[in-house]
Parts: sequence; C-alpha cells; structure tokens
Amino acid sequence: MSEHPFQLAVILGSVRDGRIGPTVADWFVGETAHRTDVLVDLVDLAGVPIGSAAPTMAPPSEVLAALRELTPRLDAADAFVVVTPEYNHSYPAGLKNVIDWHHTQFHAKPVAFVSYGGMSGGLRAVEHLRAVFAELHAVTTRDTVSFHNVWEQFDGDGRPKDPQRPAAAAKTLLDQVAWWARALRHARATSPYRAMGSAR
Repeated sequence: MSEHPFQLAVILGSVRDGRIGPTVADWFVGETAHRTDVLVDLVDLAGVPIGSAAPTMAPPSEVLAALRELTPRLDAADAFVVVTPEYNHSYPAGLKNVIDWHHTQFHAKPVAFVSYGGMSGGLRAVEHLRAVFAELHAVTTRDTVSFHNVWEQFDGDGRPKDPQRPAAAAKTLLDQVAWWARALRHARATSPYRAMGSAR
C-alpha cells in the first residue's frame, strides 16, 4: 500500500431494475485492486433513497437521512469515477439529482468516467456530464472506459469477454485520476480552493 493512497469514490449512476451497472462497476473496482495507491468506496445510488426529490431548503426526513450517510462519503473522496449508462443520449436522472444535492464536495477534484450502452457506449452521457462537473469546479479526465453494446461484453460471471482492452483503458484512466488526485489534494491543502460565481 502506498504511504498516502488517495480516496476514490466510484459512483454507480444507474438505479433501474435489471441494470447491468453493478457488473460494470464491480469489474472496475476489481481493476483498482492491482494498485497500491488507491482506496475505493463504491457508492451505489440504488441504495441512496433520495428518489426524485429535488434540492430544497427543507428536504423530507428520509432524504436528510440519506444525505447524512452519502455526503460525508463524497466529502472524503479525493477523486471520483462515475459509472454511467446512456439513456436517450444522456445520463440518468437519478445521477443528476444526487449531483445537484452537492456542490463543494466536487470542488477542485478529478472526475473520470466509465460508461456503457449500445452502439455509442455511453459516450454521449459522458459528454453531458463533463459540462455538469465543470460547473461544479471539478476537473474531468480526458480518457474514459466505455463498453459498446454492453450486454454482449460480459460473460455469465461478470468478466469482460475481451479483458485486455478494457483493462488497458482502466489503467490509463486510473493513472490520470491518480496524478490529478495527488496534485489537487496537495493544492487544496496548501491553498484552499475558493469557487467564484457559485449560485449557492
């Protein structure tokens, strides 16, 4: 284990019944096991009972309870990887809702993407998410991992049928995330980030 590993929150954005998202997320978390510089917290939004409640100054008690558990986990992260499908050329509403409940948790932190879908592999969802995270003062990495026609990509044990290509992509993504996580963690510690122009 690295002396100062960075904390990575892997956010699983799909909450639909019958989703393949857990297969993709579990595979990615398995790829992080090859490294000694990262500690992973898998945040499955299906277990975060916020529902469609929009951000409000007086959230319902069940939403408050969910946020009391979720928000500290996002606060603790030095970096994020968002695992997202593509729904109608964009990302899931539940993912956007959770993002909208938070703001400072993403400031001056790197965000990377593992996407999946049909022919596009979820890449249109990723492009939309880049704009969202830019508004939250986060830094998105260039490289992604994408699974095109995802239902054909994994075997019955949840392993990629062609493991080399996604493993290489995951390593590139994690190398970039690790660099940004270390650099921005040091920067936040020595010169706290102040977001200008925030609506909050």
